[in-house]
Amino acid sequence: MNKTKQETFTRKDIESSLKKEFPNLSKSEISKAIDAILESIVEAVALDEKVEIRGFGTFSKKFIRPRKFINPKTKKISYLGETATMHFKPSKLLIKI
Repeated sequence: MNKTKQETFTRKDIESSLKKEFPNLSKSEISKAIDAILESIVEAVALDEKVEIRGFGTFSKKFIRPRKFINPKTKKISYLGETATMHFKPSKLLIKI
């Protein structure tokens, strides 16, 4: 099976794309807008809400099962409880790009 390498889309790419789309906005205004959007997404996901942006993707909370681990230096066995991470699933439109 031949997997194609996915390109990454960084914050800088988003800022430059928005600057082209809205040339009348300053870089700091665009940065503040991105911060506000990302902060609201993080807050919503932290409250177990699912955030869907049409044509972009879905953000949700994913739980990682409890597990044990061994400290390689001391060989002591410890246990790590259930943890949660943010999960992003891109939309089909975003994958085609």
